[in-house]
Amino acid sequence: MITNKYKYPELKRIQNKLGRFYIDSEGNEIPSVTTVLDNLSDKKSSLDQWRNRVGDIEADRVMKEATDIGTMVHLALENHLNSIDKDIFTDDSLGNLAKKMSDKLKKEALVDISEVFGLEVHLFLTNLYAGTADCVGIFDGKETLIDFKTSKKIKRKEWISDYFLQCCAYANAHNVMFDTNISQIAILMVDRDLIYKKFVIKESEFTHYTNIWKKKLLQFHNSFKW
Repeated sequence: MITNKYKYPELKRIQNKLGRFYIDSEGNEIPSVTTVLDNLSDKKSSLDQWRNRVGDIEADRVMKEATDIGTMVHLALENHLNSIDKDIFTDDSLGNLAKKMSDKLKKEALVDISEVFGLEVHLFLTNLYAGTADCVGIFDGKETLIDFKTSKKIKRKEWISDYFLQCCAYANAHNVMFDTNISQIAILMVDRDLIYKKFVIKESEFTHYTNIWKKKLLQFHNSFKW
């Protein structure tokens, strides 16, 4: 299934006052896609309000729990696609839940992926932006930028526009780097009730989100210095 069709680069990652950055092939510090979106988002204020309401201890616990589940699920899917048989789940309730969520994605999502070009691949545009994509391959018979998501509850499409912007940014970088023509993205999401949902963005919507991403990228570069 994994073809290693393209030679993906390894980029160094760093942290600065704005968030995660990468060092591109010419030695420039360039923002990650998530750093661009996070710094232009109003979600931070909502998160701050939530943290103030529940307290730091509870907020840290909830965030760590979500991160731990997401990390285990992503690694399990990566191992599965690499034909690696290894138990990476912790021996507790979180590990058990992560295993069930992984199995759900294996059964209902991965069956639609017929070829994998790369997993956890670094993509960038020189002096502009970079990021790490979960998966690039053939989904439902079409070249696709694929992202795996875990959630407490399945999200509505209008709530996850940043996911679409992120994947469009990755796909556009891939197209420039490797002369591909990826115009489809797939967000494959599972929640803690083991409900699976796929969000597929095709040509016209892909163009729409790409245009929004380009405007946000320009705004970021015009607004911040590092």
